Amino acid sequence: MSVTRERCGVNDFQAAKRREDILRAAVHRRLLDPEDALLAGFLDLDGVAATVTALHDAFAGTAAPVLHTFAAKANSLIPVLAELRRLGMGCEVASPGELAQALAAGFAPERIVLDSPAKTRAELAHALDLGIAVNADNFQELERIDALLATRETPSASRLGVRVNPQVGSGSIVAMSTATATSKFGITLRDEGNEERLVRAYLDRPWLTWLHTHVGSQGVPLARIAEGVAAAVAFADKVNAAAGRRQITGIDIGGGLPVNFDGDEVTPTFADYVAALRAQAPALFDGGYEIVTEFGRSLLAKNGFIAAYVEYTKSAGGRPIAICHAGAQVATRTVFAPDSWPLRVCAHDPTGTAKTGEPVAQDIAGPCCFAGDLVAQARPLPPVDPGDIVTLLDTGAYYFSTPFHYNSLPEPAVHGVRRDPSGGLRFETLRSAQTVEQLLATVMDPRSTT
Repeated sequence: MSVTRERCGVNDFQAAKRREDILRAAVHRRLLDPEDALLAGFLDLDGVAATVTALHDAFAGTAAPVLHTFAAKANSLIPVLAELRRLGMGCEVASPGELAQALAAGFAPERIVLDSPAKTRAELAHALDLGIAVNADNFQELERIDALLATRETPSASRLGVRVNPQVGSGSIVAMSTATATSKFGITLRDEGNEERLVRAYLDRPWLTWLHTHVGSQGVPLARIAEGVAAAVAFADKVNAAAGRRQITGIDIGGGLPVNFDGDEVTPTFADYVAALRAQAPALFDGGYEIVTEFGRSLLAKNGFIAAYVEYTKSAGGRPIAICHAGAQVATRTVFAPDSWPLRVCAHDPTGTAKTGEPVAQDIAGPCCFAGDLVAQARPLPPVDPGDIVTLLDTGAYYFSTPFHYNSLPEPAVHGVRRDPSGGLRFETLRSAQTVEQLLATVMDPRSTT
């Protein structure tokens, strides 16, 4: 195994080889080009299919129905959403834009879940008209739904629930932890009087038949996630006991499986996640409750990477610096919170072949016009030269699909890739590169033309 692969943290030769095959083929087909295509994202669609299969397999044998939805915020490109729909996924959305994208991708309304802490009356009315599942975030939102339902001539087909915050604490990344004592999400269960008030809210609303919780994602250990789900199951049991019937029929347990950004090993797995749930919340699997999941990052992150050309190299303070075309505009979280979101970076020559040689600590800098635009600092890599290509690994979720328009940098192309029956690679465009003309159209003030 080459020095580059060791330094990239790769412990799976086949995964590294597949990425290199994709990169070399992309260069050969000029999907990456030092003049016309300086930056691009790549999503391994075969890998996505295998990951979705692993999710379904982990929940196989569950007594009640399970709907696995994809959290659209993790990658809202419509061709990606459509691919996930074809693989049997539903879709979780948290804004009017994401809902429109989910519908455009062909998801049936009954397989869409609307979550958001700031739903407007118009958004709620639209969801109720379509029959989309809605998880209310707070008591005031419940009152809005009351008023909307009172004006309807016929009942809505929407599954209606409430998001609860079990207040079990945070993980290592507080910003990704949604079950802290003061989280903005959901109705807290441990604040004085809240649990009793919420039980009464259910008893007063026979149409309120679902419950939702989400403890967090990256940095949150499985035991804490399972603890939060167990608290939600216990609350559902309490409501049903108080109602004297099975009023709550389903529990949306959110997503949040952390991703290993240190190497190619998939850990924890969906099977690990289910094992943790069975240990702490066995009643979830006894058939009394339907289940909805909302995984995002864990389905796509390890199936994608970003590739960018190196434009210049220099040295400052004795440290080599490579200035490439991937920075804060595609790796926003890594640039602004590098300790929480470090990425593996690999170096390749202009053909896409992994570079070899004695590693040298180098900064990999992006094109944005501020000093902190660094995707890696003092990273040991073989010496990088102008015209080389750097790859940012595990970026299939959030990174290339959620651009940050700093310096008005255009959105890069995103390509899906799968192996055809003959063993060759077939690329398909998931998003075309944004042209300067298209970028200008998005920022043009229409008043200037009147």
